Amino acid sequence: MCATCGCGDDDAAVITLPHEHEHEHEHEHGHGHEHEPHRHSHGHGDEHVHLPVTETITLEQKVLAKNDLLAQRNRDWLAARDILALNMTSSPGAGKTTLLERTIRESTEIPIAVIEGDQATLLDAERIGATGCRVVQINTGAGCHLDAEMTYRALESLDPAPGTLLFIENVGNLVCPALFDLGERGKVVVISVTEGTDKPLKYPHMFAAASLVLVNKIDLLPYVNFDLDKCREYAASINPHAQILPLSVTSGSGMAQWYDWLRRQRSATIEDHSPAT
Repeated sequence: MCATCGCGDDDAAVITLPHEHEHEHEHEHGHGHEHEPHRHSHGHGDEHVHLPVTETITLEQKVLAKNDLLAQRNRDWLAARDILALNMTSSPGAGKTTLLERTIRESTEIPIAVIEGDQATLLDAERIGATGCRVVQINTGAGCHLDAEMTYRALESLDPAPGTLLFIENVGNLVCPALFDLGERGKVVVISVTEGTDKPLKYPHMFAAASLVLVNKIDLLPYVNFDLDKCREYAASINPHAQILPLSVTSGSGMAQWYDWLRRQRSATIEDHSPAT
């Protein structure tokens, strides 16, 4: 169990390559023992239960520290292959998968691969696979986020070619994915105008971790109560370094600017991975 949020063990995550291998890799590890709070008698005829608050905090720190070490392993693995990896995060329904579908179809300059994260089903992986893109699905079960170990196992299964642009579509959740480094170059947060102007204020950790914020579905602005300028202001108050890019995957507005940002990230990745002269 994840000590940070209480979600399921990453050993129960299922890694699947849709349309390529019709089997699932599943590992379950039973621990066969349970820990209960220690009860201490104080001679008063009653018992006091001492909850391990400090132990919980320490365990959370250890979980995140272990994840950071594994994330660095992923980062080194990706750097050795000149792969630009982006961690795509959002709440459910913001349009991440639709954004990736259009990006894959319209971007032919470099190979693209996708790691899909969902609690269940292969639905999004099948949508991505229908574009002709290589994809691997991680089903997290009770888990509400991807972590570095799941990502490494997915990378081994997917084996993206050198020079690939790799999108890691995280589980739809704006809380825990902010805490877990996967070894990516940056986090891209996708929100939509149907979600409310104050999203950055409600989920500050995610927006603080973002390299780019995409405000999707701007074609619906005439029909919803969403203040784009105020949303920019809120996001900038949390993270003045994050770029804010409004777009509509449906109409295509803003997509050219999204592709330009990807090209700049790709160029910076190649430069970072080049040996010093």
